[in-house]
Amino acid sequence: MEIIAILRGIHPEEVCSHADALVEQGIKTIEVPLNSPKAFDSIELLSNRYPGEVQIGAGTVTTEADVQRVLDAGGTIIVSPNANPTVIKSSKKLGLRALPGVMTPTDCFAALEAGADGLKLFPAELLGPGGLKALSAVLPVGTPLFAVGGVSPTTLHEWTDAGVAGVGLGSALYRAGQSVQTTIENAKAFAAQIR
Repeated sequence: MEIIAILRGIHPEEVCSHADALVEQGIKTIEVPLNSPKAFDSIELLSNRYPGEVQIGAGTVTTEADVQRVLDAGGTIIVSPNANPTVIKSSKKLGLRALPGVMTPTDCFAALEAGADGLKLFPAELLGPGGLKALSAVLPVGTPLFAVGGVSPTTLHEWTDAGVAGVGLGSALYRAGQSVQTTIENAKAFAAQIR
């Protein structure tokens, strides 16, 4: 199962120390939301630090121009809060992995038709594992689904049992301003549930 670490609110001067802590715990996909301070600087720092070793991307991507800026910064993943076909198609045209945000079957099918590589169920806590299973029943077999929003160490098994390809971990893993030690402890709590 893929874990996507969402570092919302992180600053460039601290991003590498937190990322190092996550990578040490086996987390190899890191997302810097674009509404974080100097997000493109953080993406570039991480892309240079882990070339080919860790997947680095951007979250909260809502425009075609930002897709290009993520690519220019070295990012390889575009995570969107919605299923904007323009953002998805632009991502695919540039060779980037597209994970748009969806909630309804209509969102899901529109995103897949636009070329999405996987679907970010957001906010997953509103849909729940039961809702995810229901969506899975009507989607093409093998569609990668990622639960984002409300996933915790205590609920992680419910999502894996429901068949997610991965989870996006936000405030349960990282909150702006927290210490690296807290990031380590939070990552360990999730890692323990996966083992």
